[in-house]
Amino acid sequence: MSTAPQDSQNTLSGAGAQAESIPPAQAPTPRPSPRKPNSLALWVRDLLVSAAASVLIITFLYQPVRVEGTSMLPRLEDRDRLFINKFAYHIEAIERGDIVVFHYPRDPEKSYIKRVIALPGDRIRIDRGVVWLNGKRLHESYVPSQYRDTRSMPEMVVPPDCYFMMGDHRSISSDSREFGPVERSLIYGKAVFVYWPAKDAGVLR
Repeated sequence: MSTAPQDSQNTLSGAGAQAESIPPAQAPTPRPSPRKPNSLALWVRDLLVSAAASVLIITFLYQPVRVEGTSMLPRLEDRDRLFINKFAYHIEAIERGDIVVFHYPRDPEKSYIKRVIALPGDRIRIDRGVVWLNGKRLHESYVPSQYRDTRSMPEMVVPPDCYFMMGDHRSISSDSREFGPVERSLIYGKAVFVYWPAKDAGVLR
């Protein structure tokens, strides 16, 4: 079976069919390049977002404070800077050993930072510097021997919604031994982290 030679031109078969010329392919129209964002505008936006986030965190969660005095030596020194968690006690209970910040009962304009020693309903007495809690001696590793004192206090029961506070530097601390247990409503933060000076940075326990 032989094949007929092909014409050099394209043909269409069928009655009335017409050949149409095909225009040459056109190059796509170039799209305008996307507009580059202004670097200053981005910087300002990021700054505003960061500032807003910082305000929210400080207002509702963490607040930086500065220690004044030495009643919490050896862990906290005068002028140490730390963060307190203002939200913690909305979701968890205050526990013995927590370091807390509260309004001074005799002058709410002042703030004190002390350690929680006894909870509501606890029986506490102090015998020549040794703390007895619910009939058992309280072992306080956070009070080195050089910071102890020999003061005594007769047994008392901590009232409801109140907490007995003491400083770790017992020989100089003004605390619940003088102004009594602190009402829950005066406690507004849990000390959680020292951030300055860098040598003392770390979680508070």
